[in-house]
Amino acid sequence: MEAPTYTAKQVAEVLGVTPKELSGALKKDLYTPDDVWELRTTLQKFPAPIGHRRQLFLNFKGGTGKTSLSTSYAWRLAELGYAVLLIDLDSQGHSTKCLGYEGEDYEKTLQDVLVRKAPLSQVIQKSTLPNLDFIPSNLSMSTVDLALMPMAGREFKLRNALKEVESRYDVVVFDAPPSFGLLNLNALMAASDLFVPVLADFLSFHGLKLLFETVQSLEEDLNHVLDHVFIVVNSFNATFKLAKEALEALQTHYPEYLLPTIIRQCTKFAQAASEGRPVFVADPTSKGATDIQAMIDNVLPRMVAAAARRGAEATRAG
Repeated sequence: MEAPTYTAKQVAEVLGVTPKELSGALKKDLYTPDDVWELRTTLQKFPAPIGHRRQLFLNFKGGTGKTSLSTSYAWRLAELGYAVLLIDLDSQGHSTKCLGYEGEDYEKTLQDVLVRKAPLSQVIQKSTLPNLDFIPSNLSMSTVDLALMPMAGREFKLRNALKEVESRYDVVVFDAPPSFGLLNLNALMAASDLFVPVLADFLSFHGLKLLFETVQSLEEDLNHVLDHVFIVVNSFNATFKLAKEALEALQTHYPEYLLPTIIRQCTKFAQAASEGRPVFVADPTSKGATDIQAMIDNVLPRMVAAAARRGAEATRAG
């Protein structure tokens, strides 16, 4: 995928400056991602710190739009100024494709890190945004679960591998396949936050029940407690009676986890993913882009507050 370009209005929006401030620092008709990053540094317009978050997008049920959502989420966080690493855990390489790349073009994947003990830095690739990196996936990842089976400490391989690079990134986003195995267990053990994309249908409830049972067992058996669990309703169509009934049921049964923002059904969102582009590149004014931004606006203050609390606790302890 070619690097996107931004209008002055778009740049002013992501930097949080006035058009006058922007033109005073660098006046152009169109801005490249490198221009935007240079302007951030010049104007010192960096986002509020959120610590080092590790965020997993997972649902054991397939077809929930998890990959297009997680990829566009990671992309937008990078546009907003955060240093992001997107890790593709699916052997189909769909999040790699959503960034505009083909997983088969890369010799090394996370398989080399978890099984062959290669440093994580050796498999990190650069995207067209200067502060968004990714780890690609391809069919070689399909044997990871079997390869991990006989290993000691197999549940912690990914968490341990991240220690090499996690200080470089504000957010690590994992895009997981819709299944449960050792790779997804590794992702759960590495994650601090869990995002669960669901469709507003009653089939989603079975997948949610199984996922929450798994999360509870991690707390009890492996002493790993997630900081946040967010259920995200994706591809919502308010004209469907069943969709509205399913949403009401989610609001009743999972009120403490369900995000108030809903990702509406959006043709341009689905089309962007099929074309290998995040929705913020394909159509930043679409319903999909608008709704993901609303989701981020809901989630980020919680992350900023949590980082501030940890900082205060560290100061008191010191």
